[in-house]
Amino acid sequence: MTAPSFNWWRSDSHHGTPVVVKMENPNNWSMVELQSPTEDDFLNDNVSKGHNKNAKQLTWVLLLKAHRAAGCITSIAPATFFLASAVRRRLSAGRTDTEKTGKTGSRFYLFIKIFLWVSIILLIFEIFAYFKGWHFRAPDLDLGYLYSLKDGFSVKGLFDWVYSRWVWIRVGYLAPPLQVLANACIYLFLIQSLDRLVLCLGCFWIRFKRIKPVPKVRLPDLESGDNEGFFPMVLVQIPMCNEKEVYQQSIGAVCNLNWPKSKILIQVLDDSDDPTTQLLIKDEVHKWKNEGVNIVYRHRVIRDGYKAGNLKSAMNCGYVKDYEFVAIFDADFQPNPDFLRKTVPHFKDNEELGLVQARWSFVNRDENLLTRLQHVNLAFHFEVEQQVNGIFLNFFGFNGTAGVWRIKALEESGGWLERTTVEDMDIAVRAHLHGWKMIFLNDVECQCELPESYEAYRKQQHRWHSGPMQLFRLCLPDIIKSKISIWKKANIIFLFFLLRKLILPFYSFTLFCIILPMTMFVPEATLPAWVVCYVPATMSILSILPSPKAFPFLVPYLLFENTMSVTKFNAMISGLFQLGSAYEWVVTKKSGRSSEGDLVSLVESKEIQQAVSEPDLEKLEAELKEKEKKKKHNRIYTKELMLAFLLLTASARSLLSAQGIHFYFLLFQGLSFLLVGFDLIGEQIAS
Repeated sequence: MTAPSFNWWRSDSHHGTPVVVKMENPNNWSMVELQSPTEDDFLNDNVSKGHNKNAKQLTWVLLLKAHRAAGCITSIAPATFFLASAVRRRLSAGRTDTEKTGKTGSRFYLFIKIFLWVSIILLIFEIFAYFKGWHFRAPDLDLGYLYSLKDGFSVKGLFDWVYSRWVWIRVGYLAPPLQVLANACIYLFLIQSLDRLVLCLGCFWIRFKRIKPVPKVRLPDLESGDNEGFFPMVLVQIPMCNEKEVYQQSIGAVCNLNWPKSKILIQVLDDSDDPTTQLLIKDEVHKWKNEGVNIVYRHRVIRDGYKAGNLKSAMNCGYVKDYEFVAIFDADFQPNPDFLRKTVPHFKDNEELGLVQARWSFVNRDENLLTRLQHVNLAFHFEVEQQVNGIFLNFFGFNGTAGVWRIKALEESGGWLERTTVEDMDIAVRAHLHGWKMIFLNDVECQCELPESYEAYRKQQHRWHSGPMQLFRLCLPDIIKSKISIWKKANIIFLFFLLRKLILPFYSFTLFCIILPMTMFVPEATLPAWVVCYVPATMSILSILPSPKAFPFLVPYLLFENTMSVTKFNAMISGLFQLGSAYEWVVTKKSGRSSEGDLVSLVESKEIQQAVSEPDLEKLEAELKEKEKKKKHNRIYTKELMLAFLLLTASARSLLSAQGIHFYFLLFQGLSFLLVGFDLIGEQIAS
């Protein structure tokens, strides 16, 4: 049973009634949409005829606005009902993110749980004190009144005596260290914000000056018969593991790359342990091989090293020595036919160039709120971080896919290593230490798919944030001993690793999820309003600039980023201290979505010609998808729920101190954690 989706943000929503209009020729038809007139229609209708607005038109405009407002108000009730129903189903199912182990066993979770119970007890204590007349307005406390409490006779009753001693403990012992920690996090916050501002200014400068990498050679059109251009031998690798939803479209897209057939070899590197999936992928490779494509299928029985081990095994094949470059595409990536023609020419007469990285585009970025918020993050990552670092530093983290490597650069850098879960970042750092340069092409895109469920996104983010800390521990000695300049060493250590991979998740979680609630119960330590509101809002605006269509989601983006800080902080700690979860590798769940417009155009131009699958394989695939669909369900995420109740408790305490902006931030941040904790964001599939 599918739970209702609250996709009022979808761009493809329709408000009119579609009508099919048949023409004289029965083979030709068109579809038009009847919509209610807008206020612009009323205001502009007579203007085009040379008339002015009148009272009747203004009345219609006001009625339209009132109708829309009433529609928004009436939609609140059913939305609330659906949310309550979804929460009830989650609670009745009883599935949590800890059900596999039976108990959390996590000190991090235990810390949050204890903090929550202490906060609830303190809230009850503070409410009772409030009605007893203890009214504080942080940060201006009536210290004179507190000094008068030294005299035991000035305290009336046992409760007043206990509360006065509690206040003195807060002032003398709790507030000073908490304020020091808060100030330290504020400084880290400002440093990271400055780094983001500098990146944005660098991106603006690139756009203003129209700076972009330009290849030294232009390739001729293959259809003209002129194959004398720069067409080196290219190896294309598609690593995959049990990704039955996307194998067809990725193999099909790679097999249609516009490159001389004698100059390209496609390796399908299948690590699947499911026999049915292996059979389907092998059959797909066989079909393309019969079409004349130079493609091979490789399967590993022992999946050592995950993706890194898969790529390393493929590079050990004897025929690899005949190839000069290798292009890598993950199983859900669909490169355009001209991908190699736009990337490989940059290697011509540029012997120091080791990597050309393309940008990702997403076929499902408007699928739900979760994918929209992910797109904001990744748009900033590619448009700003990758592009600025590529232009000014010739170094950035390889994204693991949609890139072309010079095989010589891979070999001189030590090849693929299985020591971390971020083998792509590992090889990029080692290549940079060996003097290889990198280019990022912001105008070359490769389509892929975003995780549509919170569970898949959460596991992906855990791997992406624990791996860099593993890598930092391992490669720090190599960075220090390398022969690159001091500036490049400082950039890798302090900016690339510490600031963007360690400090960012640390202060995001500590400042907004721990220190801010603590300051509500210890009001003598304070966080200024500009730290809670204005600077985060400014940074969110900067982050959303590369995706201007997402501006309506500015506030949800800010809240969701803070919500994800618990996962990123936990992952960072796991990687830094080599805890067990740091070595987890879970393939990101795919739904198999593709760009329908692109597929239709390819079919019409006969660029894709596939044989019909065997009936038994079609049946196997259908049964596999049905089986997988039954396994899907929503979970309850305990850490997020504990933090939700903690923040809501702190928001209630902030009312007693009349801290306006802090109350609203804690309230909405707590609600954000609550929605995520009950898995009400992203793919909505009920058990």
